[in-house]
Amino acid sequence: MTKKPTTFALRGAVCFSTDSSHLTCLEDAYIVCQNGRTAGVFTELPEQFHGIPCQDFSNCLIIPGMNDLHLHAPQYAFHGMYMDLELLEWLNTVTFPEEARYSDLNYAEKAYSIFADDLKKSATTRASIFGTLHVDATELLMDLMEKTGLKAFIGKINMDRNGSKALQEESAVVSATDTVRWLNDIAGKYENVKPILTPRFTPSCSDELMSRLAEIQRAYCLPVQSHLSENKSEIAWVKELCPNTSFYGEAYDQFGLFGGKTCPTIMAHCVYSSDAELSLMKDRGVFIAHCPQSNTNLSSGIAPVRRYLEEGLHIGLGTDIAGGHSLSMLRAIADAIQVSKLRWRLVDDSQKPLSLEEAFYMATMGGGSFFGKVGTFAEDYEFDALILDDSRLRHPQPLNSRERLERLIYLADDSCIAGKYISGNKIF
Repeated sequence: MTKKPTTFALRGAVCFSTDSSHLTCLEDAYIVCQNGRTAGVFTELPEQFHGIPCQDFSNCLIIPGMNDLHLHAPQYAFHGMYMDLELLEWLNTVTFPEEARYSDLNYAEKAYSIFADDLKKSATTRASIFGTLHVDATELLMDLMEKTGLKAFIGKINMDRNGSKALQEESAVVSATDTVRWLNDIAGKYENVKPILTPRFTPSCSDELMSRLAEIQRAYCLPVQSHLSENKSEIAWVKELCPNTSFYGEAYDQFGLFGGKTCPTIMAHCVYSSDAELSLMKDRGVFIAHCPQSNTNLSSGIAPVRRYLEEGLHIGLGTDIAGGHSLSMLRAIADAIQVSKLRWRLVDDSQKPLSLEEAFYMATMGGGSFFGKVGTFAEDYEFDALILDDSRLRHPQPLNSRERLERLIYLADDSCIAGKYISGNKIF
């Protein structure tokens, strides 16, 4: 058996972020991977690396892998359908009935196999994923995702109220007990996937359940993912359910489930977060998963992403399958730019639209920081890379690497993905 080389190089046109407003583009460069991490980007291969394996992608773009901070694996079965409903109606009439089907492991295997295969072929290298409330189906999803080689956090959903007869846990005790059983089942089982605590959202979780999840979080040192301030009706509902709180985020924070050193948290959407909520999010280090396609499809609104960037909040992008209809993180970048232009033109002309550099950063470094040193080709960052072959996209004029990248983002053509590396491991 041939031993896999621990040091190798890729050559091509290289584009990567250095911060939220700067994109480095090199027309011909080498990226060196050493023991799963980036050793550097060079216009000429340094003498110390002469003789290492080098794959030539001179006609391709090489960019960092992309990080999807928010998507629902069971909803992939109906992505691209039922897009004429708002959030709460969409959940009750479409989403909950579909997720209830995952009590049937045969159905779950069929649906999750399609999801895992398509995600493997996409631009996504790392993701934070919602499963369902079913322990066995969630473990099946983790098994399938482990085989893809992608890195992912995957959560068994908790919901003990306001679900449906077919999709709601019997009690807070049952929900917490099943969560602990799930965590014990998977302990030490996987290399690529990890658990994440997943209270669906405040309306689905009683105070007793939230308290029990907080105990589990402390015992197992788990990150958390949920939803926040997505829809005006949802926010009003949370106020009714939690009259002791002054804003939505406090419904999580009162239980210690809103970020902090021991509890890194992703909150999806944040379309209508108040000043007080944003201040608490910044203080707690909460990650915002901006999901522009979903917010458009479900008529939720347009998040003020420019403000989040300028105020230094952690922010990345999410496809939010199946509120969003496309797995493509390239499409998510374009969507983020486009909706920011509408917000600038129609809502608040003091908040200028996102640039390509900023949206690309959100898909790579911004979301990647939730996973560690991930999302760029800076030295000692994990070596996650995509090879993009745009040779079949004909054009009459010469294009530089930034122009080629922008065109691929707006065309959102995932068929151009010719290779994928995660932590130095070649996925395809």
